Amino acid sequence: MIGFFDSGLGGLTILKEVIKILPQYSYIYFSDNARTPYGSRNQETIYQFTLQGVKKLFEKDANLVILACNTSSSSALRKIQQEFLPKHYPNKNVLGIIIPTAEEIGKFTSSQDVGILATEATVNSSSYPKEINKINSEIKVFQQACPLLVPIIESGKINENDLDVIIKKYLNELFQKSRKIDTIILGCTHYAIIEDKIKKCLPKNVKVVSQGVIIAQKLKDYLVQHPEIEKTFVKDSKKLFFTTENSERIKYLTQLFYGEPIKIDLVNLI
Repeated sequence: MIGFFDSGLGGLTILKEVIKILPQYSYIYFSDNARTPYGSRNQETIYQFTLQGVKKLFEKDANLVILACNTSSSSALRKIQQEFLPKHYPNKNVLGIIIPTAEEIGKFTSSQDVGILATEATVNSSSYPKEINKINSEIKVFQQACPLLVPIIESGKINENDLDVIIKKYLNELFQKSRKIDTIILGCTHYAIIEDKIKKCLPKNVKVVSQGVIIAQKLKDYLVQHPEIEKTFVKDSKKLFFTTENSERIKYLTQLFYGEPIKIDLVNLI
């Protein structure tokens, strides 16, 4: 199976887009809702939590895991790839979502000034500026940490007026860093659920880049480029969903993020 891990349910917005173009594969999604958000935690804690999630997905027959979480991708991916996998799972693979996004961003910007809305951990890692500038050193990257957004989204209170006020505050702080920004990356998968609200607070000439479609296409390309991995997957369109916290709130949020009701089962990591 192809596994997806996120600290919460934002990664469902990635999985939903992947299934649209790759419906034949079997997928397993795992969210650590009991400990979300990860964005305000230190790097070692994020690594340990992410590693536990990856191990659980491997136990449940995932052969390839996508870290559908920018915080995990920025703070845990490299160590998992370089230290954990070679020792313990040399035949399995873990991929992130920051580099695929960075590879595409040059197609969107004309001014060469790009904004990032992300968690504190993703911003502090400087992963986006590093990866974007490896590909195009002409692009200037301006980051804005948005620590209040994930807790509000995970609470399900996305239609309250307070959220609009907070979004405007973060955008004002971002544009104070550069008035030439013409493209904004939603550098947290949770933010896709409030993409329309963010767009309403922006000038019409500013593009908003959500990651779902990009990651879906990049995964498709990856499987074409790696037939030795692709041939290991069962093609029976099976989908399994797991969380570390099952509640009425989680059931509501899964439908909100995924677009339809899904059965999500409780699993313990500790």
